[in-house]
Amino acid sequence: MLNIRRFVKGRDEPAWVEVLNAAYKEYEIWWRAITVEELREQEKRPNFDSEGRFVAELDAKPVGLIHARVDKLRKEKKGFVHAFCVIPEFRGLGVGERLLEVAMNELKRRGMNLAQAWTDHSRNERIQILERAGFKLVDVVSDMEIALTHIPTDIGENKEVTIRSLRKNEEEDIKMLNWLGNECFKEHFDHRPRTIEETRDMVKDPYPEKQECFFAMLDGKYVGFVRFGIDEKYNVEKNVKCGRILSLGVLKPYRRKRIGVKLTLWGLDRLRAIGMTKAILDVDDFNPTKAIKLYEKVGFNVAKKYLKYEKGL
Repeated sequence: MLNIRRFVKGRDEPAWVEVLNAAYKEYEIWWRAITVEELREQEKRPNFDSEGRFVAELDAKPVGLIHARVDKLRKEKKGFVHAFCVIPEFRGLGVGERLLEVAMNELKRRGMNLAQAWTDHSRNERIQILERAGFKLVDVVSDMEIALTHIPTDIGENKEVTIRSLRKNEEEDIKMLNWLGNECFKEHFDHRPRTIEETRDMVKDPYPEKQECFFAMLDGKYVGFVRFGIDEKYNVEKNVKCGRILSLGVLKPYRRKRIGVKLTLWGLDRLRAIGMTKAILDVDDFNPTKAIKLYEKVGFNVAKKYLKYEKGL
């Protein structure tokens, strides 16, 4: 018998982690197993939504999850379907359909007018579930990767730009990163301005365990930034030496001046210098800055694509 119940904070974290790790292990490029302690740390984040989490049980065994997430700082009444997963051996039994129905009702109950969900482009059964429920494709995201054995040089990078590191304990730098991030991405799909508190928390984030951020400066002005990190637990689990470009932005008046190329090469050089042999990132295919072409120029290749769907409520 299928039963879908609300997540009980302080009790259900072990079951949530068990199902999440079992269901998401197929996403090899970006997923690694998380612990109960890490989930509880996520619950403390300033923008975490503790409501709207549900557990699906078959004969009292947890087999699926869904999080009908609401971002309380977003002006648009858009809710998000996160952690939507079913353990592989229990797929095809209607669990996913029921979880999605519960999530849609929860988002409507919480006043949302629009719902967004995502899936791997190769997950045909998940795509069918979403499309049968009335979701429409609105965006595509690419996971990209590059070997760091040979990082190109002299490919048009702006050599007048200087780079300096962000000082994590200096409030002035936190404010500058917050402003740059919001200004660089304000035209991007789904962007919601980040608060100072969120930026401060992000910079001190233990995930990835090692993280660095650098500013790009031109003629004494801050014109962009790059943030990259290393998740040591990911590398141990996958038996790799991999870093991730977490975020990269250039102010609109300074685009098409090869500053993005400079920042990308800088980040890759830094990752290689600390022993990494591979780097990964994700990028919106419809990014207004055409960033995917920049990464292709540097040498990144698409490894996998993810599809974003939306449905009016």
